[in-house]
Amino acid sequence: MNNPNELLERNFPTADQDVRRAPKPSLYGGPDSSYDLAFADPEFLLHPELRPVRMQLELLKPEMVQRDEQIESTIVLFGSARILPAEAANALLQEAMDLPPGHERDFAVRQAQRHLDMSRYYEEARAFAALVTTASAQLDAPIYVVTGGGPGVMEAGNRGAHEVGGKSIGLNIVLPHEQEPNPYITPRLCFQFHYFALRKMHFLMRSVALVCFPGGFGTLDELFEVLTLMQTGKCRKRPVLLFGREFWTKLINFDHLIETGLISPQDVNLFRYVETADEAWATLQRVYGLGQPEQDTACGW
Repeated sequence: MNNPNELLERNFPTADQDVRRAPKPSLYGGPDSSYDLAFADPEFLLHPELRPVRMQLELLKPEMVQRDEQIESTIVLFGSARILPAEAANALLQEAMDLPPGHERDFAVRQAQRHLDMSRYYEEARAFAALVTTASAQLDAPIYVVTGGGPGVMEAGNRGAHEVGGKSIGLNIVLPHEQEPNPYITPRLCFQFHYFALRKMHFLMRSVALVCFPGGFGTLDELFEVLTLMQTGKCRKRPVLLFGREFWTKLINFDHLIETGLISPQDVNLFRYVETADEAWATLQRVYGLGQPEQDTACGW
């Protein structure tokens, strides 16, 4: 043996090597052939009996990529896909104002004004993501923003990180109506999911905080799953920040849940209300002692 590296050589070819050098013989190249290697056969992998394998793959792929990228800590942004950036909301209002006077114009103006009012959450999400990305860049393990990868608040989170030169993660999902990932996600960190459950698991696996902006059924589903897991001790407690006290207290009557005995009084301590990006980041600084002298750091949540 003249080459010491031979001691470390593989005894068997890799799966990739076999796929590349195993073209179908012409006799077995038709659509009815089963000659493909099992792991290189999409039709086989999509068979109903292979669901457990597909679920494992959907768990492993984002995990392995993030591990390769040395991503250890994330802050998750939840929120509506329907919230517009301020510039788009202003343009919508201007279009409505230009309509001829009448019922149609009045309705369009009300709708556009609503979009403009809600657009502040897009801008706060954008600013918050920029703050997180910039402030944590000097940490030994930077904190990365992760969103659901779609438009609205999700786009705002990825956009804020992108605009300050940082990486961010998008966990998109296949839906009956087409949903493209927003253009601000780091391509290497843009993932697509089939299973909602595995997508939600990836939201939590590396999260040090969850920041929830106004949203509909999807946002509420994500928020209440997080609160349930923390309430029942199935995952460790971490800061959950709800943007916009007025919105959330109007939407959910937590006091009524306490009064009727359906949750404990201390359960409302699982989350806090915040109003601005600066307030949200300052809260996380106090919780984790980020950027503060050691003797001034607050312990616990």
